[in-house]
Amino acid sequence: MPELPEVETVMTGLKPALEGHRFTHVETRRKDLRIPFPKDFAKRLNGRKVLKLWRRAKYIMADLDDGETLVIHLGMSGRMAVFAKNKSRKLGQFHYDPVPDEHEKHDHVVFDTDAPARITFNDHRRFGLMTLIDSDKIESHKLFKDVGVEPLSKDFDAAFLKDALKGKKTPIKSALLDQRLIAGLGNIYVCEALWRARISPKRRAARVKPGEIAVLVKAIKDVLQEAVKAGGSSLRDHKQVHGELGYFQHHFAVYGREKKLCQRADDGVIKRIVQSGRSSFYCPVCQK
Repeated sequence: MPELPEVETVMTGLKPALEGHRFTHVETRRKDLRIPFPKDFAKRLNGRKVLKLWRRAKYIMADLDDGETLVIHLGMSGRMAVFAKNKSRKLGQFHYDPVPDEHEKHDHVVFDTDAPARITFNDHRRFGLMTLIDSDKIESHKLFKDVGVEPLSKDFDAAFLKDALKGKKTPIKSALLDQRLIAGLGNIYVCEALWRARISPKRRAARVKPGEIAVLVKAIKDVLQEAVKAGGSSLRDHKQVHGELGYFQHHFAVYGREKKLCQRADDGVIKRIVQSGRSSFYCPVCQK
């Protein structure tokens, strides 16, 4: 599933085609994704102006001029592609391909805007989601009411994490993946941050010391910011909206590197274990 950096990358790539522009035509090419589209979904979007594009956890949010917010979740395999409808093929600072002659098989939603641009949502597994929510009720909506703090925000600091981990008997890896605690953190970047902080994913969360917590917070922020700058990590389905792959996967220190030498410990070999059904990669020598 795309994690915070991948969603942030897609959101940033969508801005030149969406933010400040109106939908001139919206087409749903099936009746549902993971859940059914809201009633009159396409009709309610037609003619609406996108005031602001932003991200909450792993959701792309588009505030509209009628007081509603378009909410998009990419699911496991969802991809958004932007095509330019002008001769220069340039929108903002980005260059895009021209609109193709035919839709791809799993293009389930098509948005045309006055940028002018076309945006397609392609999702062959259909685990993605699109809905409309009253903008002033987002935080109380069932999708968001239990979502935790944003890890790139000022609210996520050592004091917050120290308090959040207090008394937790679960492994630190599991605690960091709890979306009720921290929004948008996923398996890849938690593995990488724990390696940078020299903390074993198996360590009980409550036993991470205050000094280590400060190092861990910095590691989480650093790895996420570096991944966003690199366009995310392309492992399976993730591509940027103009078709390019992210390349942070080339900088992995532990994720997917089972049985390879640790980049820090001379005698360390990366080990893979399973925690709560997910693979954890770490170095038993330098992560304690």
